[in-house]
Amino acid sequence: MMDEQAATRLAPEVRPAPEVKPLPEVRPGGPPVPHATRAQRVALLAGVALAAWLALELFASVLLPFVAAAGIAYFLDPSASRLTRAGVPRAVAALLLIATLIAAVLLFALLLYPLILAQFAILLGRIPAYAVMLQGWAREVVAHLQQRLGPEFVDEHLRDLVGGQAGAMLGFLVSALSRIVGGGFALFNVLTLTVVTPVVAFYLLRDWPRVIARVDACLPRRYAGVLRAQAREVDRILSAWVRGQALCCLALALFYAVGLSAVGLDLGLIVGLSAGLLSFIPYVGTITGAATSLALASAQFATWTGVAEVAGVFVLGNILEGYVIYPRFLGDRVELHAVWVIFALFAGGATFGFLGVLLAVPVSATIGVLARFWLRRYLVSPLYLDPPPQ
Repeated sequence: MMDEQAATRLAPEVRPAPEVKPLPEVRPGGPPVPHATRAQRVALLAGVALAAWLALELFASVLLPFVAAAGIAYFLDPSASRLTRAGVPRAVAALLLIATLIAAVLLFALLLYPLILAQFAILLGRIPAYAVMLQGWAREVVAHLQQRLGPEFVDEHLRDLVGGQAGAMLGFLVSALSRIVGGGFALFNVLTLTVVTPVVAFYLLRDWPRVIARVDACLPRRYAGVLRAQAREVDRILSAWVRGQALCCLALALFYAVGLSAVGLDLGLIVGLSAGLLSFIPYVGTITGAATSLALASAQFATWTGVAEVAGVFVLGNILEGYVIYPRFLGDRVELHAVWVIFALFAGGATFGFLGVLLAVPVSATIGVLARFWLRRYLVSPLYLDPPPQ
């Protein structure tokens, strides 16, 4: 017993080994680089997010032409890259593409803008007749309900009230549409259309590879690989959605405008273009265009044959959209759910107006990619894999 106690006293005290910290990186010919702490990383992310939010809040009124120019440059960058690989200088390629875009916009304005104004004049001239027809239809519906339910449920005063309110609602919708159209064209003033946006788009398109390289050089070295992978995923989804959706909207606008005009609908051009261009909001363009066209056809045609032809145009357009246009231009590359896109568009519009609508899809695509990245990390982390207590 005494020998064991003596051995215990004489044995050296065993202490836990101190934590070995990784040595700082050493640059050749320079001082060691210290490692960033978690607090510094969080502060950097919070600072970048706060700066972006403040920039949007302070400069939202002047950012629209610059965001539009960035979207144009992003849309045209693949074409500029192909021209560059073919031997055309980048600046010349950018100038040719921007000039082609301006020529297309001017051609659209010269050819279709007078027709659109003429159809708006037809619509404004027919508003009184449409109001009378809507009032008569509302009174007939209330009279039918009065016959079915009895005079104790629906009286004469209610029928007159419904008829009058139907005409008032039509007038309110027309005035709201006029304000929306006027406000939308006011946003795109002459200076923005003719000078600011094309010039900024040219410079961005010309310097796009250098801009991307500069952003890449500013990425933190520790997370550069992960950030590049997520940026490539965002670019894949965003490019597929933006370029594919633009081509789909143009194809549907052309089809609906030609089809509705061919069946004899007086306002077919403007309704078809609106339905096609609104197709970037899932289901909204088709549903709105079909409902408006059927209502106008019911008021214009004396028989149901014209209404059936208008309905056939939208049925055929829906088939082409689902089985030809979307699989051809979008396919399975877009991982943006329709509900998520609708929410992003409305949330962006409510927050920053038309600027928010332009930024809605890029921001929603980025959030979706980051959410899937963090979900994959969560599914392999102890937070998910820890077994329940025994």
